[in-house]
Amino acid sequence: MAMALAEAEIAAHADEVPVGAVIVATDGTVLARTGNAMRRANDPTAHAEMLALREACATLGSDRLPDCDLYVTLEPCTMCAGAISHARIRRLYYGASDRKAGAVDNGVAFFDQPSCHHKPEVYGGIREKAAARLLKDFFALRRNEPFF
Repeated sequence: MAMALAEAEIAAHADEVPVGAVIVATDGTVLARTGNAMRRANDPTAHAEMLALREACATLGSDRLPDCDLYVTLEPCTMCAGAISHARIRRLYYGASDRKAGAVDNGVAFFDQPSCHHKPEVYGGIREKAAARLLKDFFALRRNEPFF
């Protein structure tokens, strides 16, 4: 999770919402380290999780990551939860809960839906305070800006 938090900080310095993601293989090899890049890429799907999934799949030459774990600083949204399921991620570790847009333990609880193809093991609240602090500080600085 420390690597994911570092990626979130890099994203914040690039004026992206500070979310970071890391995908690790069972042998401990880091397959992907990314942060949000929606503004830089002009791509609403460039969430940290999506970018990490793409990078890890490209590295392994596969569309599935069944022996991989995903660490992300914020509870994934519905789009990311769907991609995590389709990639067959083994374990999902996330930092801060997202009561508004989260889709794992909040909102639609995607992995608990009958239409969900695969449910990873989920562990929330990992380094939650540090992850939440990054987000709170980021938005506090931008709260009075006309458009960040």
